Amino acid sequence: MSTETPPSESARPATSANSRPAKADGDGAPGEITSAQVEHLAGLARIKLTPEEITKLTGELVAIVDNVAKVTEVATPDVPATSHPIPLQNVFRDDVVGVTLTQEQALSGAPEHDGSRFRVSAILGEEQ
Repeated sequence: MSTETPPSESARPATSANSRPAKADGDGAPGEITSAQVEHLAGLARIKLTPEEITKLTGELVAIVDNVAKVTEVATPDVPATSHPIPLQNVFRDDVVGVTLTQEQALSGAPEHDGSRFRVSAILGEEQ
């Protein structure tokens, strides 16, 4: 993340459309994300954040925790867990032997061949 905030950005509130303003340090309810926690985690990850970035990330993390809590409320034992909104099905077809080229037909259009295989130039400087 950046180390300096240009003056034009420092006047804007450090929240995004999907976040809400960050809680002040120490007044959050249990499970709430505080600026102090974000700052501590950034330090553990060796990420230097500006105060504006800490405020913005705190608000975004609070929104994420709130959304997870909403999902947890509706995820009851009678609602099966799903990874996809519609059931998946196998779309592979059966293997069927069809009309294929003979070896001579396949090699007939090749720029180079040795009679039974395509001949290609060496790659990555490897000689054979």
